Amino acid sequence: MTAGHGAGRAVRTIVLVGFMGAGKTTVGRALAARLGWTFVDADDVVERRAGRTIAELFASEGEPVFRALERVVMEDLVAAPEHTVVATGGGWAAQPSAVAALPGTARSVWLRVSPEVAVRRASGEGRSHSAPVRPLLDAPDPLARARSLLDEREGGYAAAEVRIETDGREPGDIVEEIVHALDLHEPKPRPQDTAR
Repeated sequence: MTAGHGAGRAVRTIVLVGFMGAGKTTVGRALAARLGWTFVDADDVVERRAGRTIAELFASEGEPVFRALERVVMEDLVAAPEHTVVATGGGWAAQPSAVAALPGTARSVWLRVSPEVAVRRASGEGRSHSAPVRPLLDAPDPLARARSLLDEREGGYAAAEVRIETDGREPGDIVEEIVHALDLHEPKPRPQDTAR
């Protein structure tokens, strides 16, 4: 884990970045519950606004249209007034300056996963039978494809303030590490609050 330069500032949004299978949604839900915040999956918002799945959007409009909509969705989510944990799509942080452009009230956390674990999780481990298989697995060699994509994206992920390894770890442990790294423990009462 590495802590970044934003320690101590007011936090309104926590943005989870990382590769597919890193646990952004699972950890994000648990983190939001731990903090009493709202959880939002950015991909779900993109699909609602587009009126179709991301796969359909890619197929009909292409990646540039998807990325433009994703950028607007993320801008809206981090500008929301309520405290929010946002799980990003796996490619969002790989876009130029995506993480660097986050406002001062947002903190970013990279949930790091190995390509081997990412492929295993995406191929069905812990997924419901109704969950769609991720498009990455359509490749002739999913592991080679995962390694290649991860190589391309790691520079963007590394821009996050905090990096946490997720392989072989329980979501609850990861949540507590995030809370500690971002110093999000319940605030202690101020002297004037208790002196009555």
